[in-house]
Amino acid sequence: MSSPGLQQPTPQLFFQTVNAYQRTEGLKAAIELEVFTAIGEGKTTADEIAERSSASERGMRILCDFLCVLGFLTKNGRSYELTPESALFLDKRSPAYLGGSLEFLLSPMLTDGFKDLTGAVRKGGTVASEEGTIAPEHPIWVMFARAMTAMTAMPAQLMANLVDEKADGKLKVLDIAAGHGLYGIAFASKNPRAEIVAVDWPNVLELARENAVKAGVADRYQTNAGNAFDVDYGSGYDLVLLTNFLHHFDPVTCETLLRKVHAALADDGRAVILEFVPNEDRISPPETAPFSVVMLASTPAGDAYTFPELDRMCGAAGFARSEIHQLPPSIQQVVISHKRESS
Repeated sequence: MSSPGLQQPTPQLFFQTVNAYQRTEGLKAAIELEVFTAIGEGKTTADEIAERSSASERGMRILCDFLCVLGFLTKNGRSYELTPESALFLDKRSPAYLGGSLEFLLSPMLTDGFKDLTGAVRKGGTVASEEGTIAPEHPIWVMFARAMTAMTAMPAQLMANLVDEKADGKLKVLDIAAGHGLYGIAFASKNPRAEIVAVDWPNVLELARENAVKAGVADRYQTNAGNAFDVDYGSGYDLVLLTNFLHHFDPVTCETLLRKVHAALADDGRAVILEFVPNEDRISPPETAPFSVVMLASTPAGDAYTFPELDRMCGAAGFARSEIHQLPPSIQQVVISHKRESS
C-alpha cells in the first residue's frame, strides 16, 4: 500500500506525449476549416459551424469538443465560444492571426528532421540532409518569410521600441538574414531617419522589398543579396540585427560571423541579437528550452544558447559587453552587445 499523501505513478505523461500528434492534427484541421473564424462571426453551434466550413455536423461536433478539451474553445450547452487567446491568434480577422504560420511550422522540411531523431541524437545533428535547413538558398526560407510575417510584426515593433528609444536620430541599420524584413522595417517605420540594408538570399529579399514598399519605407531600404558569411557588409552601422540566426550554427561559426559584425559597426555601434535563450540549467523556461531539440533535428550543429554562452561568443569577437532583455509577451529575448564601453 502507498503512504498517505504520496501520489501514485501514472502513465498519463507517456500517453499525452505519444498521442501529441492528435493535438497537432486537431488544431491544423480547425485552422483549415476556419472553425475559430466561424465562431468569431457568431456561428456557435456545431451545425452552424459545419455549414460555414462545408463539413459534416457530426465531424464538427467531435472536433469542437476536442478543441474544448485542448483549451482552444469553451462550451455552454450546445454553443461553442472562443477563448481570449483563440480570438486573438486563431480568428483570421485578427491582425495577430497565427494560422498562416502552419505552412512553415508543419512543413516537411522541418518535420522530416524528427522522423529519425534517434539518428540525430547518435550523430549530434540532423540526418535529414547533409546541411539541413542551412543549405544555401534553401527554399524553406522563402516559405518562412511568407508564413511568419504576421507572427513577427509585434516582436519587431517591440524590439525597435527597446533599442531605438529616441527614434529621431540618424540610424544606419544592417539586417542580417532579414527574411521578411520586418525587423529592419520596424526601425525604419519608427525612425524617419533610419536607413536599412538587408542581407539574405535573393529570392527571400524579394519579399522583404515588397514589405518595405507596403510599409512606405522603400526609399530607405536597400538589399545586399548573398551568403551572410561572404557578402561585403560595408561599415559604419549603428545597429546590426541578428534575429533568429545564430542558433543555426556552432559557437565557432557564430564567433566568426560576430567578428565580421563587429568590424561593420561604428565605434559606438551595437549588435542586436534576438534568440530563444534558455536558462543556464538548459531545461527552463519550458517555452524556450525545447528549442535546442529543433536545432538538433534540423541543423548540423545549431543550438539554443544561454546568455552566458552568447556573452562569451560576443566577447571572443571583440564586443565590450552584452546585456539581455525580455521581450514580453514574446517568449524570446534580446541580447544587445556593445562594440565599445560607453564613455
